[in-house]
Amino acid sequence: MIDRPTRVLAALRLNDATVAIAESLTGGLVGMQLTAVPGASDAFRGGVIAYATDVKASVLGVDAGLLEREGAVHPEVAGQMATGVRSLLGATYGLALTGVAGPDPQDGKAPGTLHVAVDGPAGLTVDSPAITATDRAGIRDEAARVAFDLLLAVVR
Repeated sequence: MIDRPTRVLAALRLNDATVAIAESLTGGLVGMQLTAVPGASDAFRGGVIAYATDVKASVLGVDAGLLEREGAVHPEVAGQMATGVRSLLGATYGLALTGVAGPDPQDGKAPGTLHVAVDGPAGLTVDSPAITATDRAGIRDEAARVAFDLLLAVVR
């Protein structure tokens, strides 16, 4: 079976499209998995690891009022991150992840809370799936899988 990053890159190439990624809880894991695939540079523009809340605002253009009101772990924040990275890096699609990898809660949200967004030619898609993993590494791995699946669903 072909792995998710390979499928994502193939779908992007087939559609003559590119992707840029804004990662928070995954800390670069999604970009690392994409760039492990030979020829990834055909479709992967780059990424921003916006781990700190203020970086989400200053680099990706997430509304500071939203961050102050809701915190960094919010579906609207994921959407604005996706839009921001798409614009910043000039990609067809922007993919963003924000959430809590744990072990402690953040902004009152439990570990495993995840918001993923894709911004593309057809508009913005945001998902807040339930994560079944309970440890930090498992949450991050599952978040990456979910992000690839959402991007594949939108690109196809």
